[in-house]
Amino acid sequence: MNTAKPKTGVLLLAHGSPDSVDEVPEFLRNITRGRPVSPEVVEEVKHRYDAIGRSPLTCWTLTQRDQLRAKTGLPGYIGMRNWKPFIADTLMQMHADGIERAIVICMAPQNSRTSVGLYRAALGEENSQPFTIDFIESWHDHPRLITAFVEKLQSGWGAACRELGSKIPVVFTAHSVPQRTISDGDSYEQQANETAALVAQEAGLGESDWEFAFQSQGMSGGEWLGPTVEKTIMQLKARGNSALFIQPIGFVCDHVEVLYDIDIGFKQFATEHGMRLWRAQSLNDSQLLTDALADLVQSRL
Repeated sequence: MNTAKPKTGVLLLAHGSPDSVDEVPEFLRNITRGRPVSPEVVEEVKHRYDAIGRSPLTCWTLTQRDQLRAKTGLPGYIGMRNWKPFIADTLMQMHADGIERAIVICMAPQNSRTSVGLYRAALGEENSQPFTIDFIESWHDHPRLITAFVEKLQSGWGAACRELGSKIPVVFTAHSVPQRTISDGDSYEQQANETAALVAQEAGLGESDWEFAFQSQGMSGGEWLGPTVEKTIMQLKARGNSALFIQPIGFVCDHVEVLYDIDIGFKQFATEHGMRLWRAQSLNDSQLLTDALADLVQSRL
């Protein structure tokens, strides 16, 4: 009887990001799966990528893979849903490397069918791969993930409060999704709010010290999850606040939704309404994040 353990690899999945502004149109076609994208949307997205120079999403995901590989000793891979290296290509490489079992983690901790669900679908139908897929559905409440966010919050928020000379309200954010996708039981909204509440609790924030908002609503129309960050900024101003501190808890590294939407878009909106805005550093190469990922992997071994 063969009792040898199957060769196990770890696959991290992420959204993907174009390597240059010129690649934005093709990138958007990948997102829409070939459906036409209006010239206005193309130009706006190109403007955003041009404003930040280049999204570091792929670079940070590679770093996270390397740190996880060093921590676990297991072969590590990354696959992007909308850009290179595409998930399908990475799966082929894993097969060529002799992987017999893949532990798969989506680098979006909260489970939504418009994010995690689409990543799962990109892996193919069940049993369609030449190796076993062990897909982790969500990890929004993992203790080490929460502590990683708390570490970044306390460092940045404390400095901002000292600079202003008073306590600043915290706004936790996650990426919005179309309202229609959560109407029949999607847990994303609940999980995003739960992550925020756990971070606030561990950081010692009172109920009146923080808010939650959804950011980066789509340009395609229709109802998207709210409240928006802009609405939240105006509500904080109406209560007499002159500043806010944003911590995105739906993202685990810097990319366009952080470097443009928050650092440029929301900061400009706040300034126009007489408010100052600070942001927590993203997790990026956080060792606590690596510990959380390693614990997820270990739980499946």
